Amino acid sequence: MLPNYFTVKKQGEHEIIIQKSRFIAHISRAETEEEAQQFIQDIKKKHWNATHNCSAYLIGEHNQIQKANDDGEPSGTAGVPMLEVLKKRDLKDTVVVVTRYFGGIKLGAGGLIRAYGKSTTEGLNAVGIVERKLMTVMHIEADYSWLGKLENELRSSTYQLKEIHYSEQVELEVYVEDSEVEVFNEWIIDMTNGQATIVEGEKLYLEVDVPPK
Repeated sequence: MLPNYFTVKKQGEHEIIIQKSRFIAHISRAETEEEAQQFIQDIKKKHWNATHNCSAYLIGEHNQIQKANDDGEPSGTAGVPMLEVLKKRDLKDTVVVVTRYFGGIKLGAGGLIRAYGKSTTEGLNAVGIVERKLMTVMHIEADYSWLGKLENELRSSTYQLKEIHYSEQVELEVYVEDSEVEVFNEWIIDMTNGQATIVEGEKLYLEVDVPPK
């Protein structure tokens, strides 16, 4: 599992008009090639009467799967520029379909490359980008006399408090980045004079919004 990576926040679409042609960028997260292909087929079905439904996707931790399709546009003028935008934004597990309804004015190769690139860029900005950070959920058990101090220190720290459970002892769940687990443990031990029990829990990704470029 990667310690962190960027992907799209949600599924969505965004339309722009260039020289009377409609360019509609449809964007989604896809963790497998099957998901990406299904998304492409769904858009093609929805926009069956469009002039073109060009697509591109990047799948896998190391972008093992990369595909671009011009869907009838001149070779290299649609799918590849779309894929290049995904790479430039350092995205993973992302699929884009740009639907074009021809408006009667030919754009030429350079114009098409710019149009499909711009449509993809604006579409990504519209749906949003997130950074997914791999976290370990740390479980801290302690006597209730430590609750005030633990909660105050955690809330004023860079660590994110997930939940507090109240039973015989109080249990606090905290999101901690993998690289900081050891430092976190030492911090809690020092804070509680070694009177807290610390257990590593599951690993999961937290998503943080990334400002548009």
